[in-house]
Parts: sequence; C-alpha cells; structure tokens
Amino acid sequence: MKRTGISLWVGAIALSSPAAASAQSSVTLTGMIDAGVTYVNNQHGGAVTLFDSGVYAPNLLTLKGSEDLGGGNKALFELTAQFDLGNGSTIPGANQLFNRTAFVGLSNDRFGTLTFGSQYDFMFDSLTLGLFDGAFLAGGIYDFRQGPFTALGVPNNPTGSFDFDRMAGATRVPNSVKYRSPEISGLRFGALYGFGGVPGSFSADSTMSFGLNYANGPLGLGAAYVEVKYPQLGNGHDGIRNFGFGAHYRFGNVLAMLLYTNTKNTATGAKIDVYKTGAQWEIGGPWSAGLDYTFMHGNETLDHNRAHQISGALQYHLSKRTFVYGEAIYQRASGDNAVTQAWINALLQPGAAASNRSQTLARVGVSTRF
Repeated sequence: MKRTGISLWVGAIALSSPAAASAQSSVTLTGMIDAGVTYVNNQHGGAVTLFDSGVYAPNLLTLKGSEDLGGGNKALFELTAQFDLGNGSTIPGANQLFNRTAFVGLSNDRFGTLTFGSQYDFMFDSLTLGLFDGAFLAGGIYDFRQGPFTALGVPNNPTGSFDFDRMAGATRVPNSVKYRSPEISGLRFGALYGFGGVPGSFSADSTMSFGLNYANGPLGLGAAYVEVKYPQLGNGHDGIRNFGFGAHYRFGNVLAMLLYTNTKNTATGAKIDVYKTGAQWEIGGPWSAGLDYTFMHGNETLDHNRAHQISGALQYHLSKRTFVYGEAIYQRASGDNAVTQAWINALLQPGAAASNRSQTLARVGVSTRF
C-alpha cells in the first residue's frame, strides 16, 4: 500500500467532506496529532528553537455521523475542534471548541450534498484537498503563504497576510450554505454562500465561493474562487478576493503539481500573484519525500515585494497511521522597500519576521492519526 503524508492529512481533513460519510448510520470519533521541534535562524535578528505542534497537519478532534434515510438519501453532521498540543487549549482561542468545522446537512446519491454551518471554502476544498498544493508533503503549515506582505491588510488576521490565499484552510466560512455535486464523468463542482446578516444589505459582510474539479486517470485539474467581504473594508462591501487553478499528474511513483493563485484587497488594490510547483516521490518501502518551490509577487501597492521559497521534507512511515519526518524551508524576499523582511508562514510570535531578506527553518517531528 502506498503511504504518503498527504494521505494521512487528507484522511483527517477529508472528514470535512460530506462525501466521506459512511453508507450506514454511524457516529465516529477521529483525529490527527502532530508535534516536533523547530529551529529558525532569524526571528528579528536572533535564532530560536521551539516546540511547535499542528505543523505538518493541524491537531484535530472530529465527531462526525450519518444516518441512512433510504433511497440514496442520508443525513449527516460534523463537529471538528482544533487544539494546541503544547498546552491543550483550543485554537484559535478559549471557548471556541468547534471552530474548525460545525455543520449539518443532507446528501443524495444522484443530486449531491447540501450542508449548513461553519465550513471550508473551495480554495481549500477544491485545490488543497484536490492535491494541487504540495505544502502538506513538503513543510505543512510553514509551506503555505505569508512572506513580506503584511500591508495586504487581511482583517482579523494575525499578521495581515497569514495564509493569505486561504489554501491552508486556516479560515472557515461561518453561517454558510454549501452545495457539492456528485461526480459526473470525473467532474465535480460546488458553490458556497456565507450570510453577512447586515439589515438592508444582503451582500455586506458576505462570502461567496465556487469550486470545480476534474479527474481522469493520472491527470487532475482544479479551479476555485472566493470573495470574503469584511466590515472593516468599505463598510462591508469590499474584502479579500482569491482565485486559483491547478493541475497534477502522476508519473509512476511521482506526483507532480502546478498551482497559481491570485489574492486582491478590493478596497486598497493590493494584489499578490503566487506561482508554485512541487513533486511528491514515493521512494519505496516506508520512505517518501516532497519538494516545493513558490514564487510570490506583490503589485505596486505592496512595494513590488517578492519572495522565493523552497521547501523539502523526508518522511519515514512507522505504520499506516504514523510517520516521523524532517523538513527544511528557505525564503528570500526582495522589493522596493529597503527594509523588506522575509517571513515564513505560521511563525506568528511577536517579532517572528526576519530582520533582513532571508529566513531559514528546519524541523523534526512525528505525526499520527486515529
């Protein structure tokens, strides 16, 4: 059996997919745990070694269930909590137990699935879970996007640009309705709408997302769009818009991936283009490896800031559920601003950005699922 880090990740995160519900009435408890030690060479001028968890995949505890209603119909639900393994607290804050996902819905074999609650948009659903981003093969949350783009100004964001293209699934859409079609000759599509609840303005503070996937043997194609409107931007009528598309192809034991994403602050005009390529190699036996290259480019509003990032990881699988790994990431930033600083994603402590244009990270860890 082929065993890869992404299979473990998808095994946990695909719990968010209604299609994963059992054909029989059931309630199950599943999850994933990741922990390790990370070394960063430059956090505002100094090196640091730290314990960090939920990196290669988030620490999750999921309760999900389905009820067979007959005639190809099912009722389903999911509740997912994310937690910090270091201290046991919920993420992103206290008293937010099911902040990761919380939804209920109905599915039909012919017509698809309709769910209601707090759930992922299609940048994550169609592109990340569709295996068009190799981040969870070559660095986990560290390999997603941040860089020298704090001026992007994503509201309610810990750095202003953490996971700015929403590919890591770090942000869900509350108060949303989501539809996913069944597979039709390799094609699947979906749509999501998050209600803003603003009196007299249906679209203010709302979210809209679409996704499309096609699979045919070793080839996969995917595209996604999401626009989130924030009360801080244009009184709820402006926001952050993302779209992207990707392709992957399997050559024997190697999965090759291409991805493009575009992020824009519709209030300020700040925009970032991301170009990414990567590959995952099932070396043989318990070994697998991943390698990623990312280029991020901001427009004039962002001082033409740019960043190149290279990520690599090696995994040794102890079982179908558990693996140990080592990873390394290097980022080099540049731009019109003389003080442009490199900043690897998910280094969120105060002063976590580099003091100059480069930052290097290395980590060893262990990940398991249940």
